[in-house]
Parts: sequence; C-alpha cells; structure tokens
Amino acid sequence: MPPWRRTALMVLVCAAGLSGCATLGERETAASRAALRFERSVRQADWSRACAALAPQTRQELTESAKTSCVKALPDEELPYAGALRGSEVYGQQAQVVLTTDTLFLSAFPTGWLITAAGCEPRPHQPYQCKVKGG
Repeated sequence: MPPWRRTALMVLVCAAGLSGCATLGERETAASRAALRFERSVRQADWSRACAALAPQTRQELTESAKTSCVKALPDEELPYAGALRGSEVYGQQAQVVLTTDTLFLSAFPTGWLITAAGCEPRPHQPYQCKVKGG
C-alpha cells in the first residue's frame, strides 16, 4: 500500500474514533431525546427516573446541598414545565437542548446523554442561571 493511502486510512480511522461513529445530527437527536425523557419524568413526578437521568456530579451536588436523597430533593427545585423541543446543539461531549420554557445542558457518558443542568434561564451578558446543576 502506498504511504499516502496508509496516511489517508489512518486519518479516516482517527476521525471516526473522534466522532463516536455517530453523525452530528444523530448526536443532537440522542441528546434531545434524553432531555425530553428527563422533562417527561419531571412532569410525571417520576423522581426516581428523573434522578437516574442526572449526571453523577449533578446528582451529588443536589443531594449534598439539600442534605437528602435526590428523589426527595428534586421536587423541591420546582423545575418548570419545559414544553416542546425548540432546538439542540452538540459541542463534542456536551450538548444544549432548548425547550419552550427551559434550557438543559447534557454531557455524553458511556451509558448515554445525562443532564448536567436543568431549570436554566438565560441572563444578558452572564452565564445561564440553573436550578439544578453540577459543581
């Protein structure tokens, strides 16, 4: 095999490895689905399922600050009814999913997309203010 072909093949293999073998559109769809499942769990007061959808650090921050379990602490956060999907963007292993009245932030884990922040509102010239977030 000519050296240029070997180099081209290595570049293709590396690029496939960096993308996680999923297109950007597939990753955005997966992040959106995870956000909508979390929102549905909150709306249905299925706190166990909602807590399972939180990233480990987010769940830990919530339980430590509330000094109780996630299942007991999450309802006290009074997350808004988030509404319909308005859009999503993926940046590497991070995603932002915008719903009608909420913005959620997610990270990719080996098990899938997990919520790192929810109940987030934009603020002019400042970071989002989130009710639930990791440390």
